[in-house]
Amino acid sequence: MKKTFGAFVLTSVLLLVACSTETEQKEDNLVTLQENHVPFELAIPSHFPDMVIPKDNPLTVAKVELGKQLFFDPSLSVDGSVSCASCHLPSKAFSDVLAVSQGVKGAVTERNSPSLMNIGFHPIFMREGAVPTLELQVLSPLEGETEMAHNIVLACERLNQDSTYRARFQEVFGQSATPFTLTRAIAAYERTLIGGDAPFDAYLLGDSTALTPLQQQGYALFTSDRLACSSCHSGVLLSSFALEHNGLKPRDTDPGLMRLTLNEADRGKFKVPSLRNIALTAPYMHDGRFASLEAVIEHYNKGGDGVTNQDERIRSLSLQEDEKEALLAFFDALTEASGKGE
Repeated sequence: MKKTFGAFVLTSVLLLVACSTETEQKEDNLVTLQENHVPFELAIPSHFPDMVIPKDNPLTVAKVELGKQLFFDPSLSVDGSVSCASCHLPSKAFSDVLAVSQGVKGAVTERNSPSLMNIGFHPIFMREGAVPTLELQVLSPLEGETEMAHNIVLACERLNQDSTYRARFQEVFGQSATPFTLTRAIAAYERTLIGGDAPFDAYLLGDSTALTPLQQQGYALFTSDRLACSSCHSGVLLSSFALEHNGLKPRDTDPGLMRLTLNEADRGKFKVPSLRNIALTAPYMHDGRFASLEAVIEHYNKGGDGVTNQDERIRSLSLQEDEKEALLAFFDALTEASGKGE
């Protein structure tokens, strides 16, 4: 009887210990789950528009951290040689220094990599505006044969073979790496690339001394009816995000918007880029054909290349040298500290 009672007591104690341990583990898991779902608070400047966040991809601190890790990880490319950051350099406002970017195995793309600063405010993506969301945009470089050249399903399988990644995806999404979770993690990180701390911003917010007299002269020219630069590069983000033909003579096989519409009238139309951080993002144009801002200004000064379907606003400007200098000075004032990786 004593042995039976002793065994009963021992069994009861072990069960209590096991239950206590299980309860503690559940509590720890709950804390971890809560920590991984802490909302990420975007630091959007007061003069910027609101950012639209998809309902299926709310921002959390853990998701942004995972997305950042993925953004800088070359293992997403088929041969492990190229990451998103290879063509979007933080010190260059997340743009490239090459005319056209290079992918895996020395492959050369057909376009210049645009800046990703403030990309979360854009309504459309890719140079011809083909993609409606950041989540979908992730697919293009990942699977592009001249970029990362990796099937997204196989890329996810590779991530899931890594115990650390497997655990992180489980913590953040409650499942492993999939095309859904991978694209949403990277898009979440990209939405945090927000500027709004350029001298131009201080000027817009009421600091009349934030721009030098020469920069103010350039701003006045930029917004004048004579130049009409701000008719395309409008608003606080300095872009209408419309698809326009800026007078560049085609010299490659990239038809721009016509790739989607098959309409000859759309040949050479590309999304109007934001001019924020423009002094950091050389070379310029969709194919990186201009090495300097001086060359860009001269293109518009002469009225473009005279292409038949160029926008009617592209016309000769007859700029004087001091006016060109003023415009260049104004462009310098558009450089965000965050765009330099600071």
